[in-house]
Amino acid sequence: MRKNLPMILVRVIVGIVFLTEGILKFLRPAELGVGRFAHLGLPWPHLLAPFVGAVEIAAGGALILNFFAGDAALLLLFVILTAIATTKVPILLGHHLGPFGPPKLDRYGILSFIHEARTDLAMLFGLVAILLDSGMRISLRGR
Repeated sequence: MRKNLPMILVRVIVGIVFLTEGILKFLRPAELGVGRFAHLGLPWPHLLAPFVGAVEIAAGGALILNFFAGDAALLLLFVILTAIATTKVPILLGHHLGPFGPPKLDRYGILSFIHEARTDLAMLFGLVAILLDSGMRISLRGR
């Protein structure tokens, strides 16, 4: 048990963050659900926001319970990579990335990106750790 404690803690906190964010998409739709997805320019926000919220709730709960944790982490990896690309990469670039524009900030670039993306990056690395721990192989070479 003691040997597994660090990964249990990673799974639980990553699961809590995604579970909570999924619930908030339904409780605060204008701010964090359909309204936010529409503001970002994501397609079909009235369908996509509830779908993403449901995935976050189900997969976040699965991480907490260690129920198909690797599969849940893989689903959430797509969610977090999309979130980073649509909301944080424009901050890094200082201009639009396709239809996705940066928010109004005093500064743009790497430090602003890291500051604004700190939770997203923590979730990204937590998900990769869970995937690696679950035995799933992550290949960046396309094999």
